[in-house]
Amino acid sequence: MKRFIGFVRKEFYHIYRDKRSLFILFGMPIAQILLFGFAIANEINKVEIAFLDQAKDATTIEIINKMASSKYFSINRYLAAESEVEGVFKEGKVKAVINFEKDFGEKLVKRGKATIQLVADATDPNTANSITNYILSIVQQYNQSINLHQVGGPQVLTQTHMAFNPELKSVFMFVPGVMTIILMLVSAMMTSISIAKEKELGTMEILLVSPLKPFQVILGKVVPYILLSIINAIIIVLLSIFIFKMPVQGSLILLGTESVLFILTSLSLGILISTIAKTQQTAMMISLMGLMLPVILLSGFIFPIGSMPLPLQIISNIIPAKWFILIIKGIMLKGVGMAFIWKETLILIGMTLFFIGISTYKYKIRLE
Repeated sequence: MKRFIGFVRKEFYHIYRDKRSLFILFGMPIAQILLFGFAIANEINKVEIAFLDQAKDATTIEIINKMASSKYFSINRYLAAESEVEGVFKEGKVKAVINFEKDFGEKLVKRGKATIQLVADATDPNTANSITNYILSIVQQYNQSINLHQVGGPQVLTQTHMAFNPELKSVFMFVPGVMTIILMLVSAMMTSISIAKEKELGTMEILLVSPLKPFQVILGKVVPYILLSIINAIIIVLLSIFIFKMPVQGSLILLGTESVLFILTSLSLGILISTIAKTQQTAMMISLMGLMLPVILLSGFIFPIGSMPLPLQIISNIIPAKWFILIIKGIMLKGVGMAFIWKETLILIGMTLFFIGISTYKYKIRLE
C-alpha cells in the first residue's frame, strides 16, 4: 500500500510540474464554461433596425419611441424610400426595417386599422425569427395600451417579410458556417501538424539550413494544402447548390476569390501555430481547441455576436471566420459585390500578412 501511495504521489508531482497538463485539466473547463455561458445566447440585444416612416405622424413617432426605448433595438437610420431597403440590408448592419404606410395615424383612427410592414434579414433565420417576435410583442403591447377600456378598438396590423430567405431554411445559415469551419480546420490544423512533424523529427532544422530560403520551405509545405482546400471549397459550394438548393446570388468568381483569400489566411494561421508547437500533438490540440470553439461560438455562425457581452464582441473581431462568414453570406444570399465587402476583405488580407510576418520573423530567429 505504501508503494502504491508513493506511486500515486509521484504521478501528482508529474502532473503538477507539467504546465500543459494543468492547463488541460483546469484551464480548458473554465474557458469552455465561460465561453458557452456568455456566447450561447438566443435572445437579442441592441439589434440595429431602420425605419421607413411614410406617415410621420404622432402615432408612428410613438411606436418608434417604444421600440427605440426597449433594450432589444437600436435605431441605425431613417430611410426616405422603399428603394433604400435592399441597400441597407446589403451593408450588413441593419437586421430589420419597419415600414409605416402613408396616413398611418389617420387610417388607425378612421378605419380602425393600420398596417406596419416588417422586413427582416433572414440570412440568419434564428435571429430573424427572434427580431420578428420581439417587434410583434411591442406592437401587441401598443394595441393593448390604446384599447384599455374598449373591445374591438383600433388595431395595428403587421405584415412580415423575410428578405433573402423567405422560407427560413436553416441550411442557408449552416452552409456558410460549415464551409468556414472545414476550411479553417483543414488549412490551419493540417499545416501546423505538417510543419510540427518536421520539427518533432528534427528535419526542420535541416530544411532551414538548406539552399532554400525559409519562406520557400514554408511555402513548399503549404502549397499542397492550398490546392486541397480549394478542392474542398468547390465541393462544398457544389453540394450546397445542387443538394441543398442554396442560391448564389452574387458572382461565383468573387466567391472563389474570397474563398482562396480565407484559405491563405487559415494557412498563415496554421504556420503561426507551428512556430509555437514543438510536437504534432501540441499543434493538433492548439488547432482544435484554439480554433474550433472560437469559430463556432464567436464568429456569428450560430449565435448573434450583438447579443454577447462587449468583451466577447471585441474578441470576435480578431477571428478570421467572422469576416469570412459575413463575406460568404453577402455574396451567396444577398448578391453583394466588392463595394459592400471591401472592408472585410481588407481585414482578411491584413490578418494574412500579419500571421505570415510573425511566422517568418520567428523562423528567421531560429535560423540565426
